[in-house]
Parts: sequence; C-alpha cells; structure tokens
Amino acid sequence: MEKWFNVGKIVNTHGIRGEVRVISRTDFAEERYKKGNTLYIFMENAPQPIEVTVKSHRVHKSFDLLAFEGYDNINLVEKFKGALLKVPESQLGELEEGEYYFHQIIGCTVVTEGGETIGTVKEILTPGANDVWVVKGNNGKEILIPYIADVVIDVNVKEKTITIRPMEGLLE
Repeated sequence: MEKWFNVGKIVNTHGIRGEVRVISRTDFAEERYKKGNTLYIFMENAPQPIEVTVKSHRVHKSFDLLAFEGYDNINLVEKFKGALLKVPESQLGELEEGEYYFHQIIGCTVVTEGGETIGTVKEILTPGANDVWVVKGNNGKEILIPYIADVVIDVNVKEKTITIRPMEGLLE
C-alpha cells in the first residue's frame, strides 16, 4: 500500500489558461513543482488520484501557480478546486544531514536537555531565515521553537523526540 504525502491544496484557478492557485504544504516547492515532475490530484469523491505532469510553476503573491500538461484552459482545471496535491513516498528524495521533512517533525515530543517534556510539535512555520516549530505545550499553550543550532540540540525522527536547550524567555 503506497503512502502519500500532501504537498499542496488547489484553492482556485488563475486566469483562463489552466493555471491553478496552490497553497503549498511542501518544504521544497522549487523541487516539488519543477517542470516535468509528476503530481497526483486527490479529489474528494474520486475513486483514484489523477496523475498530472507539471508544465510550469511560478510564485504569485503568497501562492504557487501551477499549470499541468494537457490542461490548458480554465474549464479543464475548474473541477480541481479544493483538491489536494500529493506525491507517493517513493518520490521523496534523500535529505542532507540536519534536514527533515515536515511529516518527520510534526508529532515529535519536545524535551529539554534536562529531561523536562515541553509538548508535541503540531505545525511548522516558514517565515524566513529559519523554520519555527509550533509546540502544543502540556499546559495547552503554544510555544514557538526556532529551528536553530543554539536551541535544537538533537532530532531523533525514529524515536520521535527533539531535545532543545531553551533560550532565556523561550518557555515563558
């Protein structure tokens, strides 16, 4: 049974030439949406995903705009609104040491180097220079952990644990 990973959601069409507006959920948009790559469109009531090949990709405002080969007008892509774009696990590439896929980090338990459990990573923000991991604290409060070497000491994706050295004020 193939495992699928969400890389984006088609939220609308763009123009009349078949482009779709995507809210990206991938940490490697340039690579994932490269011309010639295969993506799979999962529509709510469709029995099978629709395989598509990326014809073009560009960024417009906060969206990724994609066009697919063979879908060159708005009427052909209108039905994709609300659908998810996914890739099979076999398309996930090898990463450099210290790089992780979002799905490997989300769900990890965060502990301090002293052994205190802080909470669980529930989301990853990508605001700029470094990612920020949103941790749902044991008290229900959200804690923002910057993914920088000074704070994140160890990531063990097999054990689903992340060890941090909290900076002053981080856990307050």
